[in-house]
Amino acid sequence: MIWYALLVAAVAGERVGELVVARRNERWSRARRAIVAGDGHYPAMVALHVGLLVGCPLEVWLGGRPFVAALGWPMLAVLVGAQALRWWCVGTLGPRWNTRVIVVPGLPLVTRGPYRLLRHPNYVAVVAEGVALPLVHTAWVTAVAFTVLNAAVLTVRIRCENQALAAADAPVPA
Repeated sequence: MIWYALLVAAVAGERVGELVVARRNERWSRARRAIVAGDGHYPAMVALHVGLLVGCPLEVWLGGRPFVAALGWPMLAVLVGAQALRWWCVGTLGPRWNTRVIVVPGLPLVTRGPYRLLRHPNYVAVVAEGVALPLVHTAWVTAVAFTVLNAAVLTVRIRCENQALAAADAPVPA
């Protein structure tokens, strides 16, 4: 159980690192007259991700969930792959990446890296992580709850992001 708590703590540390990068990128974007959208759903998204990080070890501890190697090791591989995909997205978007919906008007849509394959690859990483992190140690209730709630949040988030990207791409009236 200690190694699992350390794994979850490492993912939490990675989240803190993301927030540092996001804050720096937000300053860059705001200096370029960025459009900020989606502040209404952002607190729910943050709460959901914190809930995932708290729920994983809590369910393992309270529920006495065992480590099942046949499930745990493949899920650990999925988790590592999700982190790699997330940071590929961050690197590809550079200063345009953020945890919030922040779009700089006039910049073209990014179509390289993982964005040449998918419109929202970062959310693929989020979905994979939300399933894999709990299932590394058979915290299936947390995996199911996060997946269902995350589907609702991502439905709102992706709609918001697509609208913001479309608005930023629209011609600016003279």
